[in-house]
Amino acid sequence: MSSARDRALGALAGVAVGDAMGMPTQTMTPEEIAAAYGAITGFRDAAPSQPVSAGLKAGTVTDDTEQSLLLARHLLARNGAVDQKAWANELLAWERDTHARGVNDLLGPSTKRAIEALQRGVPASEAGRSGTTNGAAMRIVPVAIATPPEPVPVLVDAVEESCRLTHNTGEAISAASAVAAVVSAGIAGKSFEETLPLALAAAEEGERRGTPPAAGSVARAIRRALALAEGKKGEAEARAIGVGIGTSVAAIESIPMAFAIVRLAGGDPWEAALLSAAIGDDTDTIGAISCGMAAACKGLAAIPAAAWQEVVRVNGLDVAPLAEGLLAIRQSRSGGAAQ
Repeated sequence: MSSARDRALGALAGVAVGDAMGMPTQTMTPEEIAAAYGAITGFRDAAPSQPVSAGLKAGTVTDDTEQSLLLARHLLARNGAVDQKAWANELLAWERDTHARGVNDLLGPSTKRAIEALQRGVPASEAGRSGTTNGAAMRIVPVAIATPPEPVPVLVDAVEESCRLTHNTGEAISAASAVAAVVSAGIAGKSFEETLPLALAAAEEGERRGTPPAAGSVARAIRRALALAEGKKGEAEARAIGVGIGTSVAAIESIPMAFAIVRLAGGDPWEAALLSAAIGDDTDTIGAISCGMAAACKGLAAIPAAAWQEVVRVNGLDVAPLAEGLLAIRQSRSGGAAQ
């Protein structure tokens, strides 16, 4: 069995690999993806016609990875806590840096609205009460690494704290809680399928936090997505399920779709990344979440070494210190016991 360190590394690496795989296809339809790239078999340069990432080289990560690592560093500087005003300032500084680099991946709509509200004097506890997109779930992996999977309400407390500024709604907290439960339980040694009861319990707990869900139950949507993926595999099935579930930035669509992708991939992180990149719309975020969940349950060794090294080289990543620091917080939260 892989170690907790290997699985924590896998979770962070999985976010980056899935993100980079989906970078050149994000916001495109499946038909546009097929016309521009043919079959997705690995990292690709973004096509000149790519509306968001044109000009980016194969293996380049986007906001999903960059904000995940930003949150990891924030947590490490505060022993696992979130300072809402400091977090807002860090997100704004990140966006300024993306402008300077000429990158079009900016703050998502929920995050942008919340920070603008905070700047107008709205309390942090109120700023995110309309955030229903997947921004909180896409960057939740560091929280999951730093927090034991049980008791579930304590895990969801940590998730809610990270969501409060930008995504303080039942559906966003529920979605992020479900992802966090898979990652945290995976690091504790469970397979993806073994994490699902805990993930659904966390999703249900999350729905009771923040603004009551307006779009429906994320837990119910995850159950439906998993049922649609039961006994199936392959790109055609992923696209068909995507039509029914949705693949947009809405948390109630993209997070259930990520769960379906991991089941379609048989829990394999690389296959999850490939499938996510082909389904259209928010491919980088669905890829980051699905590949991150799968790799948290299998470890870094489940990601092809050459692929991970390419992402490391292209982006200058060094996630080992972050994983190790987050695991130290996890150990302190569990009373020194390995969980």
